[in-house]
Amino acid sequence: MTTSCSIPGLNVPRSRFPDPDQDLPAAGGEQRVVLAGGCFWCVEAVFLAIDGVISVKSGYAGGHASSANYEAVCSGTTGHAEVVDVHYDPAKVSFGELLKVFFSVAHDPTQLNRQGNDRGTQYRSAVFYETAEQRRVAEAYIQQLNQAEVYPDLIVTTLEPLEAFYPAEEYHQNFAARNPYQPYIMAVAAPKMEKLVDSYPDRLKPEFTDNDTGSTA
Repeated sequence: MTTSCSIPGLNVPRSRFPDPDQDLPAAGGEQRVVLAGGCFWCVEAVFLAIDGVISVKSGYAGGHASSANYEAVCSGTTGHAEVVDVHYDPAKVSFGELLKVFFSVAHDPTQLNRQGNDRGTQYRSAVFYETAEQRRVAEAYIQQLNQAEVYPDLIVTTLEPLEAFYPAEEYHQNFAARNPYQPYIMAVAAPKMEKLVDSYPDRLKPEFTDNDTGSTA
């Protein structure tokens, strides 16, 4: 597997990650989870490939509407994080299973306010929870991973209430699929997709099994 952009956590194999001891029930109807794990282009690509995921939209959370735009958020002063709003079918993939992918493939949760060379609070690791149950399951899984010493360092992922989600500009949406040869995508998103395909072939949509960046073209 290609080493990704000074993000050493991506080299931890799937076998080190236990299934969550706690999870949400497979309730009927579409559910959502909002996650922050560095550049949203790359996190979006990972979750778009998961079977049971209905849609993924890149955007911002954790700050105010007045500054929820890419230029302002990139300053690192608005309080926002780059996030993905993941809508999924809990009958096909559970909240806990999505958390497992988030912590094992989508990013390195031990890097504080950064992912590799991307630095600033806008690149923080966070779970933006909508309900107390989401917070409970996420908190329990973080504790489980820390107790199992999956990573050599403690997980620094924050648990923050989702007060609002602000969609990012249209050119950010499905960016990796539309720009598979863009240098950043090749350096950061492609290794994540390689790990996803290698580690979770049983969790992928059929069209993603042989595709490094999530493009269906």
